[in-house]
Amino acid sequence: MLSRILGTYLRPHRLSIAVLILLQLVQTITFLLLPTMNAQLVDRGLLRGSVVDILWIGAVMVGVAAVQVAARMGAQYFGTSVATALGARLRSAIFRRVQDFSVHEVERFGAASLTTRTVNDVQQIQLVTVDGFGSIVSAPIMCVASIVLALQQDVPLTLVLLVFIPLATVTVLVVMARMGPLYGLIQHSVDGMNRLLREQITGVRVIRAFVREDHERRRFGAANEELFQLTMRARRQAAMMFPIVWLLGNVFTVVVVWVGGRRIGSGDLTVGALSAFTGYVILILTSMLIAMYVFLTVPRAQVAARRVCEVLDAAPAPSADGGADSGPRPGHVDLRGAGFRYPGAEEPSLRDITLSVRPGETLAVIGSTGSGKTTLLNLVLRLYETTTGSVLVNGTDVRELDRDALSATVGLVAQKPYLFAGTIATNLRYGRPEATDDELWHALGVARIRDFVAGLPAGLDSVVEQGGGNFSGGQRQRLSIARTLVRRPDVYLFDDCFSGLDYATEAALRAALAPDIAGATTVVVAQRISTIRDADRIAVLDEGRVVGLGTHDELIAGNDVYRAIAQSQLTAQEAL
Repeated sequence: MLSRILGTYLRPHRLSIAVLILLQLVQTITFLLLPTMNAQLVDRGLLRGSVVDILWIGAVMVGVAAVQVAARMGAQYFGTSVATALGARLRSAIFRRVQDFSVHEVERFGAASLTTRTVNDVQQIQLVTVDGFGSIVSAPIMCVASIVLALQQDVPLTLVLLVFIPLATVTVLVVMARMGPLYGLIQHSVDGMNRLLREQITGVRVIRAFVREDHERRRFGAANEELFQLTMRARRQAAMMFPIVWLLGNVFTVVVVWVGGRRIGSGDLTVGALSAFTGYVILILTSMLIAMYVFLTVPRAQVAARRVCEVLDAAPAPSADGGADSGPRPGHVDLRGAGFRYPGAEEPSLRDITLSVRPGETLAVIGSTGSGKTTLLNLVLRLYETTTGSVLVNGTDVRELDRDALSATVGLVAQKPYLFAGTIATNLRYGRPEATDDELWHALGVARIRDFVAGLPAGLDSVVEQGGGNFSGGQRQRLSIARTLVRRPDVYLFDDCFSGLDYATEAALRAALAPDIAGATTVVVAQRISTIRDADRIAVLDEGRVVGLGTHDELIAGNDVYRAIAQSQLTAQEAL
């Protein structure tokens, strides 16, 4: 998964990667040159050379060190640039894919997990990228070249490395094998933390209303402790690796110096050669530590890459982009034997729904909680796909209708209104950016919230906090209705959006709304009989089926389900 992501999203940055690899090669070569030059300084300069030789070799070493520093700075710059670009492209890809998800896919992953995958998991991939390209070249070349150059200095001493390198390698592999599963548990725990925190923030009023603060603190404490313990286990594993390898390196350095000292005494080895050999041992140790540091980030990055690929590979909502832009019957909405079953559900939520509504007509939908009213509207807007039958808008199956055309034709006012951070004007223009101020004020007037907005110091430019948190529920609902009115769609879907209003405000709003959308197709989902009794037709849903269709008077006279709903809300005289 990690290699797939890197191969796909780093392709546009091949030139920067090539420059980065070149700089790493230069840096590695300078590292390898310094021990040999140090040996020359000891043997030729300090032992039997002149001052000029010492100054010359020293000057060359300073120059090599300067090149090394410049190459390192350049490698850091290009490595960071490549990793940052990768992160930006990957986050954009995840965001675009999530935007194409159906409602079911969003619910399957969960908002908390999608946030973690977009931010935290991408950061893990960025981290392994910036560190990986910094060592993918230098560490192997430095290790192999140091062994070869050490062999040139003294073969018997090199035999010591045959023990050191396998021991260090086995240590790294054992620790990595134990850390991989831990990182998977850590990322899952981070998801849980985000989900819990989101619940507690969005549900703070419910928590306080039921005085459950202590209970929620305990829940958060347990989740926090779980993440702490998992992270500590992973850190302990990582902390073990470096001291063990350093200890092995120091032990073998002592062995090298001891054996080398004896060989110098016997005349088989020079002081400079021993100095160079020790330098190469240090370079081998350094290359292994660099590789180990990257290996520590690889398991977590692999887990992160798998989680990111799960999002990228998830099937988006079926799209008909490039399909029909309109249809032969503008404004018509038809459901023909439409049914829908939620994934994993034992029973369908909707069964064999056949309804039709034309421009200028109002179809009301009523039923008990869980009867499938909102699901029916979601099928019309193609937020869900029908599992049986079909839904037609403008006389064309929504599965064959261009998504932009469907969005322009159908406007939804959701049961739970949502406003975006910005201003009142930006929210009202969300579906139609070119709308004029006069059109905004007209929509606000129809939604019966014009006086409130006009009374604000900034008017249309008044600030809206995220989710509309600085407005009441009724104000958010009316602003949401005004936003849809500004769009002027051919089909209006009102999903129980009047329930948050008092009876007087609702009556005034419906009275103003009727002439404004007189020529449009309207589907109203409601719980109140008073909201829908004047509709042209009323569809009664019960357990996902249409059990009644007619006017208020017809249903009162001949439909037991509708009559029971009416009698629970109205007096006998009002019901008639």
